[in-house]
Amino acid sequence: MTTGLSRAVLAPFRAVVLLVAVSAAVFAATELLPGDAADAVGAGRASAAQLAELRAERGLDRPGWERWASWAWALLHGDAGRSLLTGRPVVDLVGGRLPATAVLAGSAFALTALLVVLGCVLAGRRALRRPGDAGGGLATALTAVPQVVVAAALAALLSGILGWVPPVSLLPPGGGSPDPSILVLPVLTLVLPSAAFGVALLAGVVADALRRPYVTDALIRGVPNGRILRRQVLPVLAAPALRVLAVVVGGITAGSALVETVFGYAGAGELLVSSVAVRDTPVVQLLGLGSAAAVLAVLLLADLVPVRRPS
Repeated sequence: MTTGLSRAVLAPFRAVVLLVAVSAAVFAATELLPGDAADAVGAGRASAAQLAELRAERGLDRPGWERWASWAWALLHGDAGRSLLTGRPVVDLVGGRLPATAVLAGSAFALTALLVVLGCVLAGRRALRRPGDAGGGLATALTAVPQVVVAAALAALLSGILGWVPPVSLLPPGGGSPDPSILVLPVLTLVLPSAAFGVALLAGVVADALRRPYVTDALIRGVPNGRILRRQVLPVLAAPALRVLAVVVGGITAGSALVETVFGYAGAGELLVSSVAVRDTPVVQLLGLGSAAAVLAVLLLADLVPVRRPS
């Protein structure tokens, strides 16, 4: 009881502290980018005096710590600032792209979670047949393949050779619902490495759970494999699985920037890449902090899930 109460109090506090630290890290990372928005606007043709004026207009001449404090305080009040390039509210810019990315990332996460569950079940059944061997070798190998290679291979196979899906994922004008066919390549590019990563990590947890004495006793008593997996393994697997899925959320969120750029999918990831290119730091900072917040939210959920003892 006391432990559960402590977890319920400390986990949200730790998440808030981490979020503040991440906001500072995101801000510092954007500060380390070479050049700034004034350089992008000047396009190499502005004089030193003009650049200084542009920086003063956009507040870029203020100390970094002061700009971070102002940004964080405004963010707490729902104001993410304005784009340094267009002057539009950052919330409007990001909000216009979020629905497309939500469809892409949500589809990828749902399919990844399903494949991870299936992979863990297969690893468990394999370990029950061959004690000490939960597999995971193929999953580990797939994890090592760079995402851009996965994208190229899928595009060559599904679009170039088989002609099943279009090679690019252009959204319809006006922001209508995307054709499911344009989601196939970007979703699979996100799913395959993420699912392989999840299975590679959790296969070991499954194997450890199956080596416990009560599982051995259940096997001797002839308890069906399915019941062993359901009642003895899943309770042990719940908390680690949530933590792995939190990392998967981060991987999918970060990977969406590459995937959207490669396949021409106009979502928040593509906006992040283009904003980094022109040093539009308020947009980069909001998108970076949003990605971190998504990961921390799932980690917080994992911390709050009670560790169940198998029955």
